[in-house]
Amino acid sequence: MTSQIIARSDDAVGHLTLDRPRALNALGYDMLGEIADVLRAWHDDPTVRVVLLDGAGERGFCAGGDIRELHASIVAGRHADARRYFRREYAVDAAIAESPVPVVAVMDGITMGGGVGLGAHAAVRVVTERSRVAMPETRIGFTPDVGGSWLLARAPGRLGEHLALGAVTMDAADAIHAGLADHLVPTERLRLLHQDLVDLAAAGVDPLDADTVHEVARMHAVEPPTSGLLARQARVDRCYAGDTVPEIVARLREAARSGDAAAGAEADELETLSPTALTVTLAAVRRARGLPDLRAGLTQEYGLVSWFVDTQPDLVEGIRAQVVDKDRAPAWDPPRLADVDPELGARALGYVPGEPLWG
Repeated sequence: MTSQIIARSDDAVGHLTLDRPRALNALGYDMLGEIADVLRAWHDDPTVRVVLLDGAGERGFCAGGDIRELHASIVAGRHADARRYFRREYAVDAAIAESPVPVVAVMDGITMGGGVGLGAHAAVRVVTERSRVAMPETRIGFTPDVGGSWLLARAPGRLGEHLALGAVTMDAADAIHAGLADHLVPTERLRLLHQDLVDLAAAGVDPLDADTVHEVARMHAVEPPTSGLLARQARVDRCYAGDTVPEIVARLREAARSGDAAAGAEADELETLSPTALTVTLAAVRRARGLPDLRAGLTQEYGLVSWFVDTQPDLVEGIRAQVVDKDRAPAWDPPRLADVDPELGARALGYVPGEPLWG
């Protein structure tokens, strides 16, 4: 099998590059295994003092999981294979978050879904002027995972609901405001950042902890512009505090009648997405606010993604419409928010997968 990553050591910096640029570095099962093996080796290698994680090509860090691969597994009835994929992916996300060696993630370009799982759990999270960050799962009849619901639950106010339900794409300033990134480093300075990390690691600074690495990143960072999310925070907090998705839509419609055209566009968008996915996602983000740590968030998400894989047609239909046939015309089941059982979110959160996440 041809390797889908590039792993090398640059004078005490472990440099790990996702190397599927034609697929926007989408994460397949075998690729995740390669990443896990490298992270495990560097964890036990005292000569590696910093890890730099980035993606090949100029279009994106990582577009997410390989959902064509996921679609094929579910359609073929190989649900256990799909669950196995998520277990491997979540183990990698946890390894990055818990790494004793500081991980610097450069989320340059498109960073979505599984890419957020890799990058946004790193100790030092860099975005650029090209970054486009999102948890777009509701567009394929799914729910934010890879720790995404846990991260979004900690965004200011009700931004977590807004970003998760509407699959909103953030620029660098938005990602920093929402808590998914730390520093805006222009692409022209990424090479200098890399070199300074090499110099720092080789200099024998002890301890070489995340705070020290943050200082290096700040040397190359610029002040982000005002986030567009901040500009609409008050309306988001008011509308997305609704108890249910239909109530959120109703509040957005009311804001639109008061002259907020963007609120009306958000309501329109929500009504095109999977009612099942929206209902479960709202419940997931709100439950995640009370969870103690990332592992608890991943455990909750593993139950939810298993529920979708094992029982819900909208995931297969959403991937078909967006990625396989690309007709952009999914037939959701049920088709309307009004048709969703009010207890659906609670039932999904109570689902017990066939195999445990942490074994």
